[in-house]
Amino acid sequence: MNQELIQRELQALAQLATTMASQGPQIARLAGRYLSALRSGGTLFFAGNGGSAADAQHIAAEYVVRFRAQRASYAAVALTTDTSLITAAGNDLGFAEIFARQVEGLCRPGDLLVLHSTSGESENLVRAAQAARAKQVASVALLGRGGGRLLTEADDALVVPSDVTSHVQEIHLAIEHIIVELIEAELSE
Repeated sequence: MNQELIQRELQALAQLATTMASQGPQIARLAGRYLSALRSGGTLFFAGNGGSAADAQHIAAEYVVRFRAQRASYAAVALTTDTSLITAAGNDLGFAEIFARQVEGLCRPGDLLVLHSTSGESENLVRAAQAARAKQVASVALLGRGGGRLLTEADDALVVPSDVTSHVQEIHLAIEHIIVELIEAELSE
């Protein structure tokens, strides 16, 4: 096995995590948006494509089931899980509408839409952010690269400064875990 590759990849990830540690105030601001939605009786809605879809499902489960604390369930939904809905929307309306259609039908003011994208260019996520704005639903985006179109379409965003998709997703997941831990601490007080 290539030990140099192992060391190089883990060191690059560690360096990126260290870089993101300076974004603490921005992460706390995003966490405040999640907290505000939950405190007001809103629901957190998560979406992404590919590995980011898996992250959306993973994080929604952390809110509904639990992360570290034994506590009541929090309202969270991954818009990536209903295959009948996704395939019907994709077939009848086009893939660009699979999340926007769900936002139109499910989201209400007071909810929060959380979009995961390593590029910020996925049309279905851009359309979801636009649909959220039309419904007066707040949106945040966890992004990579330079942020792409979602940087300006979402109400708030955090950009992981990397072009390496896997590292961006790994940092997004770490940040989401930090946010859910902050939420559990705040709501248990």
